[in-house]
Amino acid sequence: MNSCLGSLVWVILSVALFKCEAPCTRTVSQSRINAVDQNRLELDIAAIDTYLENQQITAIEDASGIRYTIELEGSGVKPCIENSVTVNYKGKLLSNGSQFDASTSPVSFPLDNLILGWQIILPKIKSGSSVTVYIPSVFGYGARMDIPKIPANSNLIFEIDLIK
Repeated sequence: MNSCLGSLVWVILSVALFKCEAPCTRTVSQSRINAVDQNRLELDIAAIDTYLENQQITAIEDASGIRYTIELEGSGVKPCIENSVTVNYKGKLLSNGSQFDASTSPVSFPLDNLILGWQIILPKIKSGSSVTVYIPSVFGYGARMDIPKIPANSNLIFEIDLIK
């Protein structure tokens, strides 16, 4: 009987361990977040906060300065920086609401290849969630002037369905 019980315990533990998600091994370092132009970040946050106030949107304030709302909270796991994420998304400029990009069907990306704003926020969001993220320009495309449809120092709004 003891060997049967021992085998049963081993099977249960194996199944439980198999279902556990591996812990994240990487995060966006605070030094990388702090390395952005802090004066520009202050201006960006002020513009985003004014926009949210004018639109009467109550957003979660991340310590980085990114703001976000959760329209639908999923029940899945939160992604790690080292994971690929599958999303539907729409990107707009905060300044005038013009759309600069959108997926037409679910698309997958390595999270560590995406803009810093996504790398900071998506690991805080459960898969299955729908969120709107207000990203300061310094965590988006910054002062770059070589991106069509996105002027330099543009604050961004992303509507994201985090599928997995």
